Amino acid sequence: MTTTEERLARIRGPVPAQRHNARTIAALTGNPGCTRRAVLDGAGIDKTAIAERIGFPARFGQSRFAITRGNAFEARVKADDGAELLRLLAERLGVPAPQATYTDLGAGDGDRVARSADVLQNAAAGDDAALFDHPLLTLDVAGQRVRLEPDLVAARLGGRFHVVEIKSFPVIDGGADAAKVSAAAVQSAVYVLAMRQLLAAAGHDPETVSHEVVLICPRDFSNQPVASLVDVRRQMLALRRQLDRMARLDDLLTGLPAQLCLDPSDPPETLRAALAQTEARYAPDCLATCELAFHCRNEAHGQTSALGRTVREALGGIDSAGTVLALAAGEATPEPEQTEVARLLRTAAELRAEALSS
Repeated sequence: MTTTEERLARIRGPVPAQRHNARTIAALTGNPGCTRRAVLDGAGIDKTAIAERIGFPARFGQSRFAITRGNAFEARVKADDGAELLRLLAERLGVPAPQATYTDLGAGDGDRVARSADVLQNAAAGDDAALFDHPLLTLDVAGQRVRLEPDLVAARLGGRFHVVEIKSFPVIDGGADAAKVSAAAVQSAVYVLAMRQLLAAAGHDPETVSHEVVLICPRDFSNQPVASLVDVRRQMLALRRQLDRMARLDDLLTGLPAQLCLDPSDPPETLRAALAQTEARYAPDCLATCELAFHCRNEAHGQTSALGRTVREALGGIDSAGTVLALAAGEATPEPEQTEVARLLRTAAELRAEALSS
């Protein structure tokens, strides 16, 4: 066991490590500067259990109704061995609708990872059109081998693999919720990275896996599926940076106390004190992706970080909201590096007062 692994095991306490999935890996890109999240995820800590223990439970996730609706839509899209799905894919990719085999890699017993790797690597060497459902892929995350299960991988349509994501949010008049599309794109990028690693390991060209993923959603307010292409190159670059950062966890651990422990069974006050020893970088976006966001928001009360990265950066890195207000009112003397920001704040305060008085 390496020194880094020993440190992570000590931080996690006497509980099993939580495994990553595509959603947790995708969430890493949401706040790349947060040491707290990088360390907790690297250690495999159950952030949901920690958040509940300290009195700030996470408040996001799908309802049972949404999950049931999503499952029904996915079953419809994949019906008849993916016949409708194949038509949608061929139409969206601009290729003739071929005859294609349909293989459910989730069926049967045995080692699904090995079977998925063997089938997909063999498909990369051939020319036949095929649909592969429920492949089990792997990706290295902070020294852990994470298992990932995409909705479906379409192989050899137009000579390339395409990752397919099936989502239940609607496309209305040709447009969909931008935040949901963005989240789906990041999650799909995780699968593309895993697929490319799989093929590269067998000596195949990783570019055989397209950077354009196929997103399938209901059209308007019906249950009719519509396919869209989403370019995930930007998301893949961000993911690679974050995965590289997690691979260098020993650097992040250097500044943490040697006896730091975040055992979910510890008393709440002990856990809060332990969390305070890890540097967080809270932003409002965290509320949609991180289980500890409500605790971090409470911790950031009175700080400019609670207003979002854009505001914090515009304020030149001033951490305290009280300092900002004092500079705007001319009640505080700015530090040399705060002179320009202070001038802008006073101007803004004067314009606001003038607008209110008129």
